[in-house]
Amino acid sequence: MSFEQASQEDWRDVRYAHLPKMLYVPETIAMTAVYQAKTIVGPLDRVKILFQASNPHFAKYTGSWFGVVTAMRDINRQDGLRGLFRGHSATLLRIFPYAAIKFLAYEQFRSIIIPSKKYETPLRRLLSGSLAGVTSVFFTYPLEVIRVRLAFETKHEARSSLSSICNQIYHEHPTPVSKPPPPPHLSLSPGTITAPIANAVPNIPTPRSGLINFYRGFSPTLAGMLPYAGMSFLTHDTAGDWLRHPVLAPYTTTANPKNASAPPILRYWAELLAGGFAGLVSQTASYPLEVIRRRMQVGGAVGDGHRLGMRETAGRVWRERGWRGFFVGLGIGYFKVVPMAAVSFYVYERGKVVLGV
Repeated sequence: MSFEQASQEDWRDVRYAHLPKMLYVPETIAMTAVYQAKTIVGPLDRVKILFQASNPHFAKYTGSWFGVVTAMRDINRQDGLRGLFRGHSATLLRIFPYAAIKFLAYEQFRSIIIPSKKYETPLRRLLSGSLAGVTSVFFTYPLEVIRVRLAFETKHEARSSLSSICNQIYHEHPTPVSKPPPPPHLSLSPGTITAPIANAVPNIPTPRSGLINFYRGFSPTLAGMLPYAGMSFLTHDTAGDWLRHPVLAPYTTTANPKNASAPPILRYWAELLAGGFAGLVSQTASYPLEVIRRRMQVGGAVGDGHRLGMRETAGRVWRERGWRGFFVGLGIGYFKVVPMAAVSFYVYERGKVVLGV
């Protein structure tokens, strides 16, 4: 049988035959591509955060690509090129552990949930990807909050450094809010009148400062990571199966350069297509929760600083802009995520080929 005619089942057998090696491979591949992609889209990423978090200085630019360009021009005019990469240092610090844990966890969860090809179903693929995403985001979420807070900051007189923003987040706590005073006189029983007791009413307990502040917005992140990571891996693997179909295989696959006896691999454009499609689907599925997450993450920097819940945050977004508010900056998200996912999956899959797994 020629490489072009190799069946999809043969390709799956190879994946399971090398599971032990694949446990450490993700840590050594895909990182260069992710770093480069994140740097290229850094300015767009900052503008997207400003839009999602409804920064008062940039809310007027939302809704069009012209607004995106105008926002970038204003940032460059006020703060120079460095302003467009505000928060990028935290992004770079987060990339390596996030991507390494995600790909590593995916292969481990997949080996447990899908021990052989007969167990491979869309639901199991979705579950494997979701668990990998949840695992990676749990360990790297504080860096995500730091990145968003740095990018959201637009004050000109005093820029916060990475260390100062960490100190600020750690010590944030809501302004104590007292219960409204009761009526001057309150009847406790028939014929009994009390004296004013407003001064006896204690303040409502408020959350204390500390590490918990670095997990603002974690609940929508957790909820959003299930469809994002799950759909990302599910869509990529499913698209790969489609592109390896015997009808398409002669045009979409090529011989494995490292192992002549192995089934063919996807051509570069087909692998990029599968990865880009995965990024498109996952971004669309999780975007409303991403907007809610951004609003919650900057809660300590706006208003009275009290922690907003998912329902309260969603209500605010709806009252401000309706359903469209949950998709503010989605075009930027596509522009950023689609090529980044395409390159990441391409390097990841090609890396496994180069390393012989």
